[in-house]
Amino acid sequence: MPDSHVHSHEGEGTVKDVVCGMTVKQDSPHHHLHEGKTYLFCGAGCLEKFKKDPKAYLGAPKPAPQPAPDRPTGAYTCPMHPEVVRQGPGACPLCGMALEPLSPSEEGDDSELRDMGRRFWISVALTIPLLILSMGDMLPGHPLSSMLTARGRVLAEFILATPICLWAAWPFYERAVASVKSWNLNMFTLIGLGVSVAYLYSLIAAWMPGIFPPSFRNASGEVAVYFEAAAVIVTLILLGQVLELRARNQTGSAIRKLLGLTPKTARKILSDGSERDVPLEAIQVGDRLRVRPGEKVPTDGRILEGSSSLDEAMVTGEAIPVEKAAGDRVIGATVNGTGSLVMEADRVGAETLLARIISLVSEAQRSRAPIQKLADVVAGYFVPSVIGVSLLTFVIWSLVGPEPRMAHALINAVAVLIIACPCALGLATPMSIMVATGKGASMGILFRNAEAIELLHKVDTLVVDKTGTLTEGRPRLASITVIGGMEEATLLRYAASLERGSEHPLAAAIIQGAEARGIGLAGVQAFESSTGKGVQGDVGGKRVVLGNLTMMESLDISIGAEAASQTEALRASGQTVMFVAVDGLLGGWVGVEDPIKASTAEAIRTLHKQGLRIVMLTGDSRTTAMAVAKRLGLDEVIAGVLPEEKGEVIKRLQAEGRIVAMAGDGVNDAPALALAQVGIAMGTGTDVAMESAGITLVKGDLRGIALARRLSRSTMANIKQNLFFAFIYNIAGVPIAAGVLYPAFGLLLSPVIAAAGMSFSSVSVISNALRLRNKKV
Repeated sequence: MPDSHVHSHEGEGTVKDVVCGMTVKQDSPHHHLHEGKTYLFCGAGCLEKFKKDPKAYLGAPKPAPQPAPDRPTGAYTCPMHPEVVRQGPGACPLCGMALEPLSPSEEGDDSELRDMGRRFWISVALTIPLLILSMGDMLPGHPLSSMLTARGRVLAEFILATPICLWAAWPFYERAVASVKSWNLNMFTLIGLGVSVAYLYSLIAAWMPGIFPPSFRNASGEVAVYFEAAAVIVTLILLGQVLELRARNQTGSAIRKLLGLTPKTARKILSDGSERDVPLEAIQVGDRLRVRPGEKVPTDGRILEGSSSLDEAMVTGEAIPVEKAAGDRVIGATVNGTGSLVMEADRVGAETLLARIISLVSEAQRSRAPIQKLADVVAGYFVPSVIGVSLLTFVIWSLVGPEPRMAHALINAVAVLIIACPCALGLATPMSIMVATGKGASMGILFRNAEAIELLHKVDTLVVDKTGTLTEGRPRLASITVIGGMEEATLLRYAASLERGSEHPLAAAIIQGAEARGIGLAGVQAFESSTGKGVQGDVGGKRVVLGNLTMMESLDISIGAEAASQTEALRASGQTVMFVAVDGLLGGWVGVEDPIKASTAEAIRTLHKQGLRIVMLTGDSRTTAMAVAKRLGLDEVIAGVLPEEKGEVIKRLQAEGRIVAMAGDGVNDAPALALAQVGIAMGTGTDVAMESAGITLVKGDLRGIALARRLSRSTMANIKQNLFFAFIYNIAGVPIAAGVLYPAFGLLLSPVIAAAGMSFSSVSVISNALRLRNKKV
């Protein structure tokens, strides 16, 4: 988007479309630079209108549509067009699809489903007697003719069809009119046109039959009415809407289950030591909370007092409770066992892990896969083409069709409009994406967007960080070596004092090693950190340097052949070695060992079977990295890489034609995660890594990548099946409805059958998408 001011801000991340008044996200692809300001639009129709006459819209923008007074307010968006945002439920101005709330709620908003359901059942109740009236003379003895005159039957059909065609179908007319106004022609354009033409024609034929010429009359001289066709079309389309809304409601069940896990209250320990139950919304960072046996942990934080076993299955999927004690982290909504805990809240509200999981799943369900562009392009040309075919059908039948020519022309033109409705085409991708993201969440796999789902199964190279991804990320001090008369306790005191300010896992291991040996830490002055190399500072009047070989060489600190040989042996066993120098002289080194996760070897084997090339990318020494790679059977090792160089490695692999996924857990992995075609963050890692990645593995287990790839493959196969159903149906249905089979077989397609076929295609797509929920991956 041009670097200029975006006009008419409505709120954070949104602006107002000055043509139609809709609220639009700032990443909308429809934008135009005018007099130094960028204006955003909900669709191409509004954009073109603005380009033709900007002044007509800059004087007094239309107000945004207001929500119905009896419905809940809030931000709603379209699952097909996420750039569209408006207040309150309603229909998308681009495709007519029912909008969904941006912020999911535990109860869900089923107002649209209830409304469509009510219209459907009332339509069914009226359509059944209407069909009996219109087709009753097909029964032996023609019983209806003896009960009602022809005129009486027409009036009875009018009475039954009018509530259906005017009240029940009203939402379709509204969406059709909106589509024409914004020139975003969609399936409701065809539905509204087809139903209104059939009903209005029948209405005139019922009340003013004398105005019709002979070409409209049958052999008995009567003008046929099609009230039953219009009514059945509406009823079947309502059935499709109900099934679609119900299916979309079911796909949100994963989010509602997650929302239902959140406790409603917390027991807060007040400053005077007393305790009180307060609403969860009242909890702030730093509050001390009591978690009693059997209760849910109210929010994320750390244990201050007590110990217990916690059931973390809602996050990790592991049924075995995890033992926790003072200093350990706890996750909100996990279930406490038999112990009593006192914890300190450090994340509340939207910052908790559960809230972020819910947000990720919700965003992913609304996102669009690249394959959706194909459906969008087709739909953009399809609806105008269908209207053209319908008009052509009317003209041809009215000129060369059998008598009554005009009646045949009208009914076949309506059949073309109805059978060609691209309902199934619009549902093909969003339904599968919504089901897949919900299923992934239940498996501990969070897709940030639909693009990640689509790309993952194409990945041929997986780049993995070592610490926290292949390994547990909880290193321990494994060895201490001193030279030149330095004492172990002194060397460890220097090293731990320097590392006290660092959050690096290796630093924590050194500090814990010092604490376990009862070594007190000293203050540090003139502290300096060199990313990817080490740290230095003044400790007790001595200049102490802690770092790798590169750090020592950069400061001209001699290592010596013997020290190099000994440290190389430690690295070969899998330890990470850090040298400690005091006042420019080497005093020794410490070795830190990070155990490989128990699940990593199995995960690597599974990923190899799926055809992935696995590359380790680490800042550690090559010897240490090779020791880990040899045990796991990795294909390639790229070691000694600085954080800023990781992105360059990703770019190099992509330049070789590889489709790359990057798995990591740290702040230093974030740039590489963002550059890879698919970034995969460990849920046990940092917030920055999770924000940069397209996929988050909540359990921090690489086996989740294999599961996610299988789910990706199943989802894309499902979407392609849906698109096939939709395309084939329309390609075959339109010519038949137009009457191409009539000359050879005398076969015509009634609008009723066309509506039934159109509904069946939507049901096929919905049913096929819902199969994903039960598919094993």
